[in-house]
Amino acid sequence: MKITITAKKMQIPQNFANYAEERLNQKLDKFFGEEADAKITMSEHKNQIILELTVFYNQMIYRAEQSALDKKDALDASIDKIVRQIRKNKTKIEKKLKDNAFKTAAFADEVKESSYEVIRHKKFKMYPMTVEEAILQMNLLGHSFFMFANAVTGETNVVYKRDDEKYAVLEPSLE
Repeated sequence: MKITITAKKMQIPQNFANYAEERLNQKLDKFFGEEADAKITMSEHKNQIILELTVFYNQMIYRAEQSALDKKDALDASIDKIVRQIRKNKTKIEKKLKDNAFKTAAFADEVKESSYEVIRHKKFKMYPMTVEEAILQMNLLGHSFFMFANAVTGETNVVYKRDDEKYAVLEPSLE
């Protein structure tokens, strides 16, 4: 697993980099192959470490964000969140993970078949608009996300409101 650690306005001690590599390999190697990329982004906010762990593997993205007083605690909690995501969606993502990811006895009793129930299909006309117009429209509708035709790029984008009350835009890419 390739691991990249970045920090915003803080230093990364070498012992944390070693700890992160050890913990990721210990906890996540059974799910992901060597082709997996793990990205750790850390920042400090109000005396808390905010750690975001993102793992890219087999065209799937696994992401967890955690805040704690200590870097190691935040990392461990993020790893645990990703493991819970994998366990929760075991049957759906089994084909995307390593062949023997769920062969261990720890997962033998956790077989839960579930399906996603789609209760509504909705079609709507998309008008070209800027990102700012899309955010305004989303807020006027009271939604947490909004799909729109980007007037600048001509592509379909999605704007959404993040947990930190800021906005983000999803843009398609086939790379």
